[in-house]
Amino acid sequence: MILNALCDYYDALARCGEVTPPGWSVAKVSFALDLDERGVLHGVIPLKVTPEGGKKEIPQSLQVPEQVKKASGINSNFLCENSAYLLGVDNKGKPDRTMKCFKAAKELHQKILGAADSPAARAVIAYFDTWMPGRAAEHPALLPYLTEILKGANLIFSVDGLYVHTIPAVRAAWQDYREAKSAGAVSGRCLVTGRQAPIARLHPSIRGIQGAQSSGASLVSFNAAAFESYGHEGKETGQGFNSPVSEEAAFRYGAALNRLIADRRHVQYIGDTAVVYWAEDADPLCQDMFSCALFGSTSEVITDTDLHGAVEKLASGDPVDVNGIPLHPDNRFYVLGLAPNAARLSVRFFLQSTFGRMLANVQAHYDRLTIAKPVYLANGSLPLWKLLNETVNPNSRDKKASPPMAGAVMRAILTDGPYPVSLLEQTMLRIRAERKISYGRAAILKAFFLKNREYKVPEEVLRVELNDQSNHLPYVLGRLFAVLERVQSAANPGLNATIKDKYFNSACATPASIFPLLTKLSQSHLRKLEGGLRVYFEKLIGDLENRIHETLPSRLSLADQGTFHLGYYHQVQKFYEKKDKGGNENV
Repeated sequence: MILNALCDYYDALARCGEVTPPGWSVAKVSFALDLDERGVLHGVIPLKVTPEGGKKEIPQSLQVPEQVKKASGINSNFLCENSAYLLGVDNKGKPDRTMKCFKAAKELHQKILGAADSPAARAVIAYFDTWMPGRAAEHPALLPYLTEILKGANLIFSVDGLYVHTIPAVRAAWQDYREAKSAGAVSGRCLVTGRQAPIARLHPSIRGIQGAQSSGASLVSFNAAAFESYGHEGKETGQGFNSPVSEEAAFRYGAALNRLIADRRHVQYIGDTAVVYWAEDADPLCQDMFSCALFGSTSEVITDTDLHGAVEKLASGDPVDVNGIPLHPDNRFYVLGLAPNAARLSVRFFLQSTFGRMLANVQAHYDRLTIAKPVYLANGSLPLWKLLNETVNPNSRDKKASPPMAGAVMRAILTDGPYPVSLLEQTMLRIRAERKISYGRAAILKAFFLKNREYKVPEEVLRVELNDQSNHLPYVLGRLFAVLERVQSAANPGLNATIKDKYFNSACATPASIFPLLTKLSQSHLRKLEGGLRVYFEKLIGDLENRIHETLPSRLSLADQGTFHLGYYHQVQKFYEKKDKGGNENV
């Protein structure tokens, strides 16, 4: 299904003229070798460009003949290569191998361009016939750029001001070579198209995934006998023939996936997982809206007002217009998570549904997260990256959430399924370690218990704000602890260590052994208060204690501890409300 969806995406992009045709790919090129018609090198043309808003020059992305898949062997690309292949010199310290690279490039270009009726093709052949790699480092045209060229920069050829690979006769020669090469390939039934066609032995390299090989990694590959099927062992019938995909389909899905990864505005990283997403009709506005909705990304096209209004309409199944562009809720939408794994890529998740359904699931997730926010927070939104950060140790060197948990959380959000238990465990672990119930952690607890009903936390305590009528014991104990902490701070301003620092975790886990001590301490704190403040707290403590109709438990379960935290959080936020409905300021 992944390859089918990517091939369909390629076809949609091709209809818009936004992808390279079969046999061509995009490569980052730094220099052009300027030849005359006799094949003599006259100069080097720098091709690096400065991106908009950037300061450092970067290689220019050009459409070139399809790049071959390289491993440890010698295999030359056509008309776009590094200095080892086109100049016969590099800084690897292996001159014998470098000469073999140059000879491989020479043979390839002579084979492809030999029959091409073009002065530029003949110039390239003449260049390979007359170029002396041993003197390359002394050539005056190369000297100003030699250091950078030897670092592995991609080079192309230019003749009479034209890039050789753009000349029609040369392009035709390349296409003839590809077709002749495919004619000798093993034919089979393609699993993607269902048609009989030449089968790709090696699948395209996917470039740009953080943590994967810089030269590219495979989405589909078989490089050990243990992975191969009976009758498909060895180089001639093994590798890609174990899952037959035609050369055409392999190119299409590779070009589509490489384009998705190269589009930095629409690639998000969750832990070590690169998340790419696309609409079946290749509408970039769907990608923009999905980025804003789930990841909190900014967009020049979609304002916050447009986003909220559009999400509500699409989630309810109604089409909308954004800046005059129609969006349809029944448009198919795909989300793919890829993680690096040696020479291959691991598929962490692949989710598909209609665009409207996915946005509805995201909106339901945010509704579950909604909880009273501190007054100092202007924006209480919790995009996925911020939510996951609540589970991370702020003092750790690697401030990334657990990759398996992050993937499971995203899957739960987009499918409207239960949240993974690891989300609750990691959140509780951070609360115990830091004795801090932040806005994000409280929101996670509320959302988790609302969705994962097997924990049987009553909905009366899973509200946005404080439920002062609830008698649920863990919730009441959390509220009571917040009140006792407030009494202590009012009686002893400026304390370095409060009861929260000393007793919070034990009061939450083993209330029977701690609350009698806390209640006794509160009496001495109350005696230090005067007037209405003391009466206010005494009434509040009395009301909470009257709601306890059973013996305090010796130990609370994980779910009950989470409920304790919610009661504490709700009560603290109630204290910080500026004014109640009657206009009286809360303590």
